[in-house]
Amino acid sequence: MGVRKLGDPVPGVRKPGDAPQRLREAGRCGPGEPLHGSRPKVALHYPWDKVDDWSALVDYAAEVGVGLGTLNSNTFQDEEYKFGSLAHHDPAVRQRAIDHHLECIEIMDIIGSQDLKIWLADGTNYPGQGDIRRRQDWLADSLAKIYAHIGPEQRLVLEYKFFEPSFYHTDVPDWGTSYTQVAALGERAVVCLDTGHHAPGTNIEFIVAQLLRLGKLGSFDFNSRFYADDDLIVGAADPFQLFRILWEVRRGGGFDPATGVAFMLDQCHNIEDKIPGQIRSVLNVQEMTARVLLLDVDALQAAQEAGDVLGANEVFMDAFYRDVRPDLAAWRESRGLAADPMRAFADSGYLARIAEERVGGAQAGWGA
Repeated sequence: MGVRKLGDPVPGVRKPGDAPQRLREAGRCGPGEPLHGSRPKVALHYPWDKVDDWSALVDYAAEVGVGLGTLNSNTFQDEEYKFGSLAHHDPAVRQRAIDHHLECIEIMDIIGSQDLKIWLADGTNYPGQGDIRRRQDWLADSLAKIYAHIGPEQRLVLEYKFFEPSFYHTDVPDWGTSYTQVAALGERAVVCLDTGHHAPGTNIEFIVAQLLRLGKLGSFDFNSRFYADDDLIVGAADPFQLFRILWEVRRGGGFDPATGVAFMLDQCHNIEDKIPGQIRSVLNVQEMTARVLLLDVDALQAAQEAGDVLGANEVFMDAFYRDVRPDLAAWRESRGLAADPMRAFADSGYLARIAEERVGGAQAGWGA
């Protein structure tokens, strides 16, 4: 399970040192499995989640029953990065951004994180503002210098976003650019697909299929969008899209741990309570995953090979419309978990309790 990463360079949304609080929330059921039965893991942002003692944070994470996952770099907040970071025209700024990532790798070595995820706000707002081609060269050179320090069990994961905060051109706007850059680095460089980072109408499941086919799909940032980078609960805007995406994950073998695909939540719970929002997100992914696993592959393939358009679509839709909630409830109960995680959390009183405990404290963000 991942954490929210802002698409805009807005400071103050999370203050340094919030990591222990978020670990407590991720491991809210104590050591062992959380309410929904999925393995809890928290992705960190540096320097937002900076602590004085990283080894102590590892111990604390184990104590509350969660793991430490992807480490996300931050080269979009400081004023020096106004015109870019790894693709900046000034070599000194590029070097500062490179050094930040090397520091991230040192932290990864301590906390045991496998993935260094890079999302860049780099780009321009006006034609002629920057040299698009040279910026790609500068980016490639910067990434190569970072990649040279990636450990044998670590990966560099390059995320893309088609616009915002830059509006004329973004230096990593699409999966093709991300793929081109990571393919030049080596086998331990892969692509992160954020489901909210595409233009309207984009066939995201095609991208999933292609990246899996090429062996370059490193991770998902799951969320939902209506208009742009909305970062809503995954599956909320278009449940069928989530189903189609997860079908291509199954079709391409992405559920096999050997492929290394990481499944994360990257959302911003602005008006709903954060923890129930996270639980609902996990349940949505679980339900759609169960549906794609129940899809009759043999019947689908037979219809496809017979040119039976409507028959193939019927097989597909039958799986999508299947109500798997009773089966998942029974699966949870078989593991000693609550059949209905949302109700169990509401009945626990945990949300009211932590709200009371934090009276007088400093809010970390928009209800976070």
